[in-house]
Amino acid sequence: MASTNWQRFKDYYCAPKGLGLALDISRMDFPADFFDSMKAKMEKAYSDMEALEGGAIANPDEKRQVGHYWLRNAAIAPDQERRQEVMSTLETVKKVAADVHSGAIKPPNADRFLNVLVIGIGGSALGPQFVKEALGGNDDAMAVFFLDNTDPDGMDVVLQGLEPVLGETLAVVISKSGGTKETRNGMLEAKAAYEEVGLDFAAHAIAITGIGSNLDKVAEADGWLRRVPMFDYVGGRTSEFSAVGMLPAALEGFDIDGLLAGAAAMDECTRNRNTPQNPAALMALMWYYATNGKGERDLVILPYKDRLCLFSKYLQQLIMESLGKEKDLDGNVVHQGLSVYGNKGSTDQHAYVQQLRDGVNNFFVTFIEVLKDREGASMEVEPGVTSGDYLHGFFQGTRTALAGSGRESMTITVEDVSPRTVGMLIALFERAVGFYATLVNINAYHQPGVEAGKKAAAALLELQGQLVETMKANAGITLSAEGWAEKLSAADKAEEIYLLLEHLAANGRGITQSGPASPADAQFACS
Repeated sequence: MASTNWQRFKDYYCAPKGLGLALDISRMDFPADFFDSMKAKMEKAYSDMEALEGGAIANPDEKRQVGHYWLRNAAIAPDQERRQEVMSTLETVKKVAADVHSGAIKPPNADRFLNVLVIGIGGSALGPQFVKEALGGNDDAMAVFFLDNTDPDGMDVVLQGLEPVLGETLAVVISKSGGTKETRNGMLEAKAAYEEVGLDFAAHAIAITGIGSNLDKVAEADGWLRRVPMFDYVGGRTSEFSAVGMLPAALEGFDIDGLLAGAAAMDECTRNRNTPQNPAALMALMWYYATNGKGERDLVILPYKDRLCLFSKYLQQLIMESLGKEKDLDGNVVHQGLSVYGNKGSTDQHAYVQQLRDGVNNFFVTFIEVLKDREGASMEVEPGVTSGDYLHGFFQGTRTALAGSGRESMTITVEDVSPRTVGMLIALFERAVGFYATLVNINAYHQPGVEAGKKAAAALLELQGQLVETMKANAGITLSAEGWAEKLSAADKAEEIYLLLEHLAANGRGITQSGPASPADAQFACS
């Protein structure tokens, strides 16, 4: 591996003046001519980013603008209509949060709301969850809980815990289209839980959704407390600075202006075409170098701070949904992507760091170092040594040990975990994703694979309905999965039908299973 001596550290340490974030790429083993060889590609990346911010159709598949950068600086939006809707929505978020805190928006049977139940999935939950973990504490204005899946048992755990205080719990339902089934299911389960204890769900509910969406229509018809808009030009994985993330954060009492200011500062810094002083450009170039521009190695995120534990999960969606694409912009099959995983240090020095140090070298690491240990002074656990000193020592030790074994890494350093810092970190990776997408010539702003999964699920549920109706019409007949497939004239669906029957039988849905447990011999009937 190339030298990581003091001179290299000085040469490749990027700390833009006044930003409060630094990036060290000195322990990435790129060749001396790498930046020169990538100059033309990087110039195009800068131009593409400038066009995107200016309102170009940056998502050609869906003929959409991509405007998440306008959310933290409405002045750069391409027209007055967008500038106004961004600013007015932010004011609505602040007003709703203030009214909830003061009791101007209150539940029917209590003085004020004390809890928030956020119902969403993917980008409509991951961002708010990450920000809650990063900035939350015992003195938050409201306690926040999440329904972020369509798992009945998982919803039971949350709703049963909230049952005694549902009367003081505000439900925030988030879905841009209003057609996301997981969110719809969570809303219906929550509504049933409220009604079971004699509460009107509508009197406890706020919708964050697209204007005119199915959810918007339901909220209007049922008289929900408020409806807050989402924008067509902001995708779920980049929606944290929209009402999706800002309303939960404001309800928790966080400084949302600080979050937005941090993101805007990172955006401004990373418009700089002087690449050595642009941390997002450097990060994108390191991704390109480390993976040969083809996703050949994984990205491991290791924050040495408990508050940033969920960041790797947040980045999984942002990076993998954005970059994991079958085709490039020219229609060529390329199967691009960048796999992301991680947790936190020093915990993972007792887990998968062993493999990182001594196992297969199919990854590169991004460490996140937070300089400030805690608010106030720390006790000494040994003479002259605090717990924070140990954490810093383990970070440095792991970084050195990996380098000694030929494992590459870069390090992001921030002063603290504050609203401004969290805003900067999210924006840094958003910008890096945008730059990298240009470097590998893909559309970072659509998700055809996700849509394909939704279509397949819808087809399966349609098959389930046909299967149940056929079994009801043939009550008393016992057949194997293959037999029921033949009844449906769907012999090619025998596997799917077996799995449907097994699930229905396990959940007491009017189907009984008997005979051997093997898929070929198990027998099913309508009970």
